[in-house]
Amino acid sequence: MLTISISEEFRKIWPTMQLECFICDVELEGYNSLLWEKINKWCVKFRSSHQMGQISQIPAIASSRKAYKASGKDPARYRLSAEALSRRVIKGIDLYQINNLVDSVNLASVRSGFSIGGYDLNQIEGDIVLSIGKPNEPYEGIGRGELNIENLPVLRDRLGAFGSPTSDSERTSVNMETKQFLMIYFGFGALQELNSAADFGEQLLKNFAQAKNIHRFTVV
Repeated sequence: MLTISISEEFRKIWPTMQLECFICDVELEGYNSLLWEKINKWCVKFRSSHQMGQISQIPAIASSRKAYKASGKDPARYRLSAEALSRRVIKGIDLYQINNLVDSVNLASVRSGFSIGGYDLNQIEGDIVLSIGKPNEPYEGIGRGELNIENLPVLRDRLGAFGSPTSDSERTSVNMETKQFLMIYFGFGALQELNSAADFGEQLLKNFAQAKNIHRFTVV
């Protein structure tokens, strides 16, 4: 059985780190109209209740930014995915339309403020450790090309780094052939909100990606 852990190196930087993890079987489709109705309603609500300057004060985002600074990474230059999505919504730009699985993860992230990683489980080799990126460590972010992950919180398997709260990697990215899915909430802080946020994400997977055989667990 796959194990996920947090390295001692990372714990020294951010002792309260917590990961909420899901492994499940899923069914992919390119577009789900009911999901996008839900996404669009949420975006309208979010724009009406937030301004750009308030995004960094959302509890889950604020704590994540502090953790980036503690690890030596500029959160304004290497924006957390939840913050980047929230800024996109405030600007009036639609969320990315990829597939029912990725779109569900993006909604769960922008709704909660937690950055969430979504991975094709069959592309992951061996156990997973949350650690810190090394100098010149290769990493190709989705839609970003080569990303400098030095000092960035990263998930690593036997083959190297494949996920971060800034950008997931091309190597483990979800595609229409994905059958087994791994979703990870990065809980740097606002941990009193993490469980309910993860509940919402789990419900999205069930409703819009036909998630089955769900194994949910917490890593501390």
